Amino acid sequence: MNTTTRAARFALPFLLSLGAALSAHSTASAKELLTIDLVNEPSSLDPHQQWNPDSYYVYRNIFDNMVTRNDAGEIIPQIATAWERTSDTETVFAIRDDVIFHDGTPLTPEDVVFSVERITDPDFASPQLGQFNKIIKAEVTGEHEVTLTTDGAYPALLAQLVKLSIVPKHVAETMTSAEFNEAPIGSGPYVFATWQRGVSVKVTKNPAYWGDAGPFDTVVFRGVPDAATRVANLQAGTSDLVVTLNTDLAQQVENSGRGKVLTVNTERVAYFAMNGALSPLDQPDLRKAIGHAIDREAIVDGLLGGYPQIVDQLLSPAHFGWTDGIEGYNYEPEKARALIAGLDTAPDMELGLATSPVFDQRVVQAIQQMLTDVGLKVGIQTSDMATWLKDQQTSPDQAPMLTFSRWSCACQDPDGIMYPLLHSSSNWSRASDPEMDALLDEARSELNEADRAALYARINRIALENAYILPLYQAAIIYGAAEQLVWQPTSNESLFLNRMSWSE
Repeated sequence: MNTTTRAARFALPFLLSLGAALSAHSTASAKELLTIDLVNEPSSLDPHQQWNPDSYYVYRNIFDNMVTRNDAGEIIPQIATAWERTSDTETVFAIRDDVIFHDGTPLTPEDVVFSVERITDPDFASPQLGQFNKIIKAEVTGEHEVTLTTDGAYPALLAQLVKLSIVPKHVAETMTSAEFNEAPIGSGPYVFATWQRGVSVKVTKNPAYWGDAGPFDTVVFRGVPDAATRVANLQAGTSDLVVTLNTDLAQQVENSGRGKVLTVNTERVAYFAMNGALSPLDQPDLRKAIGHAIDREAIVDGLLGGYPQIVDQLLSPAHFGWTDGIEGYNYEPEKARALIAGLDTAPDMELGLATSPVFDQRVVQAIQQMLTDVGLKVGIQTSDMATWLKDQQTSPDQAPMLTFSRWSCACQDPDGIMYPLLHSSSNWSRASDPEMDALLDEARSELNEADRAALYARINRIALENAYILPLYQAAIIYGAAEQLVWQPTSNESLFLNRMSWSE
């Protein structure tokens, strides 16, 4: 088949849906400067080297992705205008021919292939490797066409490509990741301008953007670790959008009449990880005791204002594969004490609990107190986000003993959260279970949706039975915003600047 004809044949309906998605944002009012307070500055602006929230919030506006999701959560075109699965292992993508990188060079199918090969190269050591390592080949198969080949069927391919940013081959192949991080070049609606380390990152509107332009000429992202300071900035009018508020601060914003609260239940799952590779946590009964020691209802209702939803599986209702009826660990402190008393090796050492200011420290401290109440010694170990991430992405024998964290793959597919956190091959995982590994491998290749969902239910039950990891709740994210900012947060937590508007 002629590849140009094929691309044209399946491009039209997707181009129409893209146009509809963009037109909804075409009436945005102008504003010269928008200031956003994050918790931390980005760890990296190389989109293939990081995807923590503070990095993602920024670089997602500098780069275009292979595909994206609209505000309703549906996968729609971006750099790929259309796609067709031609076999269980091959998917053909039509690539836009009107996209220009920020340095003035056209984006080509070769850039798409390079981006795929870069992020899947084990030597490049992307923390996202586990999200893309089912892709075994990327090749240009037409003037405006790329074919991706996967190692077996891979039903999560499109969901994962939502976060595959396209970088310019002619730039990135001449630089180390550290160098590219200093001067990132993408094709997105905003252009990297400056990065004042420890203070802010500035981006400016891309006048040559192929899609819907943002309504702000300049956007400044500031790292402001203290949440109360973020709220004070919002109320003083020195910031227009602030992220990651707790319920007390959200109430403060609402009561003040200076700003408004925006919130959404996300695909992010809060969890408590226990490093079973290290003694004394290599004892399953100790991990189960910890499960019974944590009062999730007290955390959700007492500390978090009832915004989140308790979950007993390593998924949220926003994910494909959510299964009703899976039961986790009830709060039973006496049972926890009994399990601890019956251990072969008494846990008389202090267990380190790793955290970072990006996480709600009220929750971290509550968990510390709950574990102390059943007779464990727990010490909180705080580090900046970059250090925390580095410590997490390592071998189990070097990783922290205990970790409170929240995970979002921005893909709304179980492969994006369960594979990296549970498969023994992942540098995020603390589990080593051949049965679970086999089921995770099978699930990421199963095309039948009902069978695939059943596999993930089995995996969740195995993880709970062995207490490899403790799901806590589906996180709600709370933002504070200026009254004039018009924006609807989405469950994948993307701050798409060109989907915002400003009303005077």
